[in-house]
Parts: sequence; C-alpha cells; structure tokens
Amino acid sequence: MEKEFGYIQGKTHTALKLDGYYVWDSSVIKAGGKYHMFASRWKEELGFGWQWLFNSEIAHFVSDTPDGEFKFRNVVLPRRGREFFDGMNTHNTCIKYWNGKYYLYYMGSTYGGEIPSDGSPVNEFYALETWNRKRIGVAVADDINGKFVRSDKPLLLPRDCSHWDCTITTNPSVVILPDGKTYMIYKSRRGYGYPLQLGIAVADKPDGDFTRLTDSPILEFTDTDKHIEDPFLWYDEKRKKFCMLAKDDSKNGSNGITGEWGAGFYAESDDCIHFQTGENPKAYSRSVVWEDGRKNTQCNLERPSLLFDENGEPIYLYCASGDGDYPYAFKGRTYVVGIKLDKKQ
Repeated sequence: MEKEFGYIQGKTHTALKLDGYYVWDSSVIKAGGKYHMFASRWKEELGFGWQWLFNSEIAHFVSDTPDGEFKFRNVVLPRRGREFFDGMNTHNTCIKYWNGKYYLYYMGSTYGGEIPSDGSPVNEFYALETWNRKRIGVAVADDINGKFVRSDKPLLLPRDCSHWDCTITTNPSVVILPDGKTYMIYKSRRGYGYPLQLGIAVADKPDGDFTRLTDSPILEFTDTDKHIEDPFLWYDEKRKKFCMLAKDDSKNGSNGITGEWGAGFYAESDDCIHFQTGENPKAYSRSVVWEDGRKNTQCNLERPSLLFDENGEPIYLYCASGDGDYPYAFKGRTYVVGIKLDKKQ
C-alpha cells in the first residue's frame, strides 16, 4: 500500500448542523476528555455565495464522542475592527496542540465597504477585491475552553508579483513536530484567472516567523485541468512521511487525479516539498453510506480534516457538505459530516 491512504470509508453521520447558519470548514481535537470542533459559520439568511468572505466567524463546538453531534459553545474569533488584517472575517480552521498551548490557524480578511447584510448578491468586483486581502493568522490559548489571543500580524504575507504567490495567503494546514518545528501548507495564485496552487513554509515554532521552503508551488501538474484544493497535512511518525489529503478539483470535465470530481486524494513526501501520489491515489469518495444504511452521493465533500487517536492513526474524516443535485447547489443549510475510517487489511 505504498503511497496509498491506508484507510477506507466507514459509516457517515452528521457531525454539525446549526440552526440558522451555514457551516463550513472544521478542525477537531480531543482535549479534557471531550472532542472540540472549530468551524466557520455565517447566517443562513444571507445565503451562500460570497458571504463566507464577508460574514464568516469561527466558533467552538463540543461533543462527548467523535461520532456525536457537536454542540455550540462560543464564538472564538469574531469581528474586531477594520484596522486589523483579520478584523472583518475569519474562516478556514486548523486547530493544533503543542507544549501546553492550543494554536488555532485560520484565514482572516478585512474590507472598507459596506457589510453585505440583506442577502442580495455581492458585487463581484467588491468580492474579488476583498478576496485578495485574505491572510493567514494564528490565535493561541492555554485552555481549549479559554480565550484565544490573536496576533495582529499575518503569519505569512504574499510575495511580490515576480512570484506565483503574490495575491493571497489562505487555507493553512499545519504540522507541529515534537521539537516545535512547524510546517504549513498555504494557498495562493498569481492573479485573477490563474490556477490556485499550494506552497509550503516552515517556522522554528508554531507562532514563529515562517519562511518558504521552495520558490515553486508543490504538486504542480503539466495538465492544467488537474487542479487541487483544500489540503490537509500531517506527519506519520512511524513511517517518517509527510502526508496529505486534498480535494480533486479537476476542471473542464477532466478525470483529474482520482477520476471523480470532488473526491479526496492522498500524496506523501519525505521532505514536505516533493509530494508523490501512487497508482491508486483516491482516498475517499463523495459516495457515502449513512449510519442508517442509506446510500447517496453528496454534492460536495470539502475541507477534509482528520482526527487521530492516541497512536497517531486517523479515525475520523470530517468534511463540509450539503444536500444538492450538483456541486454547490445546496438545498438548505450546509453541514459537517463525520466519516468513520477503518484501516485497510
């Protein structure tokens, strides 16, 4: 099973569905005998569309078990003022623990115009202007239930326009090694209309100064219809490998990497720069089996994130999802699914 994800999809359940809100990306960690999910939400009355970019906030949810229904506890990263890089919007969660502290990585943005608040379509130029202000931040807490204190500066800025990543830094996925060395995948692109690509940066500590490991994107494909989204990074201590799940976001009807649009693929690396896929890269499918035995194909499975047991084995996959006949055609609110993972024999 070299270069393959060593787990198969088990039963699926609804892990988070919130009255009156769309919910999206999620990140789960066990602490104090409970399971804590950090997820993005915005009011259902605003609609889906661009609202995640203007009205999202990161909230904390708790469950007694990983396969339970997570319940709202509090908002951890609300609006805090237009003068901050993340002052008007927070999104894209990634929660980690190291050396007695909890580190919540996220994307933040700000904007100077009106707050879209009546559910009307957002002007595309206004949205793209705001989109280009996305930056990665981190908030730190001593207690998972305590206050998360944000840095007032982004962890990583875009580079100048001679580089591919000159527009944004967003979608952080982070690995913290035992000595504190921290690897972070981020997303960016050269400009409007160019493909979104992934970069890798490293710091000596989780909230340290991040520098890029390579000038080029990772997992570049010669076929421009092969496109990837939503990376989730971890380190397999037993095999000494950096591992990644990501969404196969193929374009123009291409078979992409897995042969199924929106499925997840697996890649691994020795150095967190040169990632490779195997002969069977598909890690999970949008076709799921629910706890009651019902089978269907979800219109979306987005923002994959894993929960690990005490031995470092993945036991649950969480994804943003929803009901619909085709991608992003949500019928009602979105929700987060939890998919039990069974180890391949």
